[in-house]
Amino acid sequence: MADKWFTNITDVAPNKIRLRGYPIEELMGRKSFAEVVWLALLGELPSETEGKLLDAILVSSVDHGVTPPSTLAARAAASTGAPVNAALASGVLAVNRFHGGAVEGCMNALAEALAEMKETGVSREEAAAAIVERYREAGRRVEGFGHRLHDDDPRAARLFALAEELGLAREGIPMARALEAALANVTGKVLPLNVDGAIAACLFDLGFEPYVANAFFIMARMPGWLAHVLEERARERPMRRIEPSAWAYDGPGERHLT
Repeated sequence: MADKWFTNITDVAPNKIRLRGYPIEELMGRKSFAEVVWLALLGELPSETEGKLLDAILVSSVDHGVTPPSTLAARAAASTGAPVNAALASGVLAVNRFHGGAVEGCMNALAEALAEMKETGVSREEAAAAIVERYREAGRRVEGFGHRLHDDDPRAARLFALAEELGLAREGIPMARALEAALANVTGKVLPLNVDGAIAACLFDLGFEPYVANAFFIMARMPGWLAHVLEERARERPMRRIEPSAWAYDGPGERHLT
């Protein structure tokens, strides 16, 4: 008999399922999906404020219209008659360095800038400027800044406001703001924080590692991809040529929570 190997994530036995020790039925209806994601990844339940910020991160990227490459990939796969798992997998596989991958890249830049500040004793602003200059000399882009559509991304503003309101703006968020200012000074261009950069800073302050950053984009976007797959199947003819710029919105008008 082979030697046993071990896991400390989930214990499953007849009529019992325990996630990090908690019976799954006790979590159901009492903890949010975001809180249970935290539990699965980090081993303990988050505080109420940590769970609320993580939930907002997931909501922030649930969808961004029909034009992102991952959404187009999912719809194109659905158009061929692919089953739902294949259509969703097409969306997942389209998340890479230039789409969704900026969260990890920005977290790495934040870590570099904070290390620069601590190791050299310079100010936050000086450390941010040094990192921006270092990236520029290497021909690298500081990811998480600038957007093809938004020059004041409402999702980024809301995440930062919520993090500050909840008392969770620690080192990452102030450094992200310093990098934003340094980019404007060094490049002469206004490159405001986008949602990827805001998510990166919030995840950094919540204690997550950059390695898992892009997974949060994928988790967040999955419902959006599914909605587009279902719409493609219901409204469009199979094997159509999808022109990314030829879309028009015909859903509900603007409405607000009461």
